[in-house]
This record gives sequence, C-alpha cells and structure tokens, in this order.
Amino acid sequence: MGNFQLEDFVAGWIGGAASVIVGHPLDTVKARLQAGTGYGSTLSCIRTVYRRESVFGFFKGMAFPLASIAVYNSVVFGVFSNTQRFLSHHRCQEPKAGSPRVLSDLLLASMVAGVVSVGLGAPVDLIKIRLQMQTQPFREANLGLKPRVAALGEQPAYQGPVHCIITIVRTEGLAGLYRGASAMLLRDVPGYCLYFIPYVFLSDWITPEAHTGPSPCAVWLAGGMAGAISWGTATPMDVVKSRLQADGVYVNKYKGVLDCISQSYQKEGLKVNTQEWNCWIVW
Repeated sequence: MGNFQLEDFVAGWIGGAASVIVGHPLDTVKARLQAGTGYGSTLSCIRTVYRRESVFGFFKGMAFPLASIAVYNSVVFGVFSNTQRFLSHHRCQEPKAGSPRVLSDLLLASMVAGVVSVGLGAPVDLIKIRLQMQTQPFREANLGLKPRVAALGEQPAYQGPVHCIITIVRTEGLAGLYRGASAMLLRDVPGYCLYFIPYVFLSDWITPEAHTGPSPCAVWLAGGMAGAISWGTATPMDVVKSRLQADGVYVNKYKGVLDCISQSYQKEGLKVNTQEWNCWIVW
C-alpha cells in the first residue's frame, strides 16, 4: 500500500469531467456517423443535428456520462498508474526516482486498465449511445428494417438515463447493459496500450533531463500525439462497438461482433471508418 497514490485517481476524475464537457458534442456526432444513416460527412451530420434538434441536440445524453465518466476515468488512470508503480516496485525493491520506465510494466498496466475500463465503462457507453441515437427519425435510422415496436414510430424510446437503464434491464436483463462489451474489450485493451505507452515515452523524451517532471506543454503535446495514435487504431472496433450498442433501440440487426463487421463491410467497404476518423481528428 506504500505505492498507492490517491492523486492519480483525483487527476483522472478531473480529466474525465473536462473531457465530457469539451468533447460530448463531437462524441454525439461520432455516434451518429457510426451507428446512424443519412449523413454524408462530419459537417453534414453537424448541420443535420443542429437543424433538427438545435444546439441542445449535441448534448443529448450528457448528464449520465458527466456523472459517471469522471469516475470511470479516475479508476482507469488510477489503476494504470498504481499498477505500473506496483510492478516497478515488485521488480526493483527500491526503484530510483527518475529511473527509466520498463516496457513490460507499462504493457501489463495498460492491459489491466483496459480490462477495468470495460467492466466500468460498457454500461456507461451503452446508455450514452442509446440516448444519443434515439432522437434520430425511426425510418431514417433503420431503413428497410422491421420495427420491434411499431407504435413507437419516431418517438424517443427513453425518457432519460434512469428510464433507459430500467428499460434495458427489463427487456434484456442485466446482460443487456453489457451489449457490445466484447467489441469494447477488443478496442480498449490494445487502445490503452497504444495510449499510455506512447504517452509515457513521448513525455519522457520531450522533457529535458534537468527537469524532474514534464511541463504542462510536454503533457499536452504527448497526450495529443498518444491520443491520435490510440484512436487512429481503435476507431474500427469503436465503430463496431457503437453499432452493437445502438442496435436494440428499436430493432435488433446484428448477431454479434463478427456479424456486425461482416454487414458493415458488405454495405460500406473499408470506407466505413473514414468519416469517423475525420471526426476524431477534429476532436
């Protein structure tokens, strides 16, 4: 317990809250591009959402992530930092301050953080995406598909986060809250490895040897580059995750991860990810 530091969890909580406030509008656009239809491009999606739902449409489902993702980020970043510190201490009983990081420690800590992120984040992502997607017109969002509940028409299926949770548990059971968890696991485990490891090495490389820690500029630069690397490789599986989680608002279209990949590729080919990548670059 001597290696445990609460500050890592506090920093993760602050960062998580800030990321939701700044990034949720573009996250809404990303979810619409990934799981919806009828959007020609990122800018087209932004114009369509604004025209149909005004500026408030970009903040659909924000309350639940704001209350939960801050805690989620806190746990993920805290688990990574403390796991890496524990492994370093276990390997070297008295690690020296400023000693170089070991790749194997960073890799294992990133994988642990990725697994934990799925356990906590899958229900959060599911509720967020369901709330983001439900305001799409029913026929536009599900062309050619038979509605599960015809009476719903174009009316929202959920009245808020709590009602969404209750509805999912009632209709799909507790396992329904983890719809898309397998795709999320395939996204987050390699995704966090490709985030934390580049971030650590880039921040160490940017920081002059005379300094005891990275400057704010070094942190921002390393974080931005690591984020671009991570999401550039995680986007394909993020598309699959979003489609599986959005599936079930009105209809059930996909049977699983492989079926979702197969249907997406057959209908859209490799370009299925290009618009989502553009959205992530803007973010």
